[in-house]
Amino acid sequence: MGAKRDASRRLWRGGIGLRLVVVLTVAVVLRFPALREFLAETQRAARHSDIFGWTGVALCALGFGLAISARWYLGRNWGMPMSRKEQPELVTSGPYAVIRHPIYTGLILATLGSAIGVNVSWALMLIPVGGYFIYSARREESLMLQLFPEQYAAYMARTGMLAPRLFRRR
Repeated sequence: MGAKRDASRRLWRGGIGLRLVVVLTVAVVLRFPALREFLAETQRAARHSDIFGWTGVALCALGFGLAISARWYLGRNWGMPMSRKEQPELVTSGPYAVIRHPIYTGLILATLGSAIGVNVSWALMLIPVGGYFIYSARREESLMLQLFPEQYAAYMARTGMLAPRLFRRR
């Protein structure tokens, strides 16, 4: 709501298969009894630690805060992953000044925080979700390089994809 219209629905439809594979993979993995028992035992051990709980809460809050802040900075340019907006703009302020995909980073941190603080089963989600976010980020970057060839290449050189770039390439 309040976002610019998508210029093309084709990219979103193409990602339906990938989303379905991610959901099915998680469902299949959780069906293995040995894995379920390992996760249950790990969860029992982690329940006795306040440090794990508060660390999880902090990571979850930091992740959601980052994702919400990034969404706010995108404004009307926000859309479904890998979608192209009418009259796109390159946003490089706020969290986008240091991370190219801070919404993805925030959601990964929130999932990690949930795994640490609430239920270790959430850690399983990091693999397919993280893979999906990396795939989406690369597809989006390819599109952005087509739309803003010089500006986006320079932006990529100074920022990290999912984490701040600590050292610049020369």
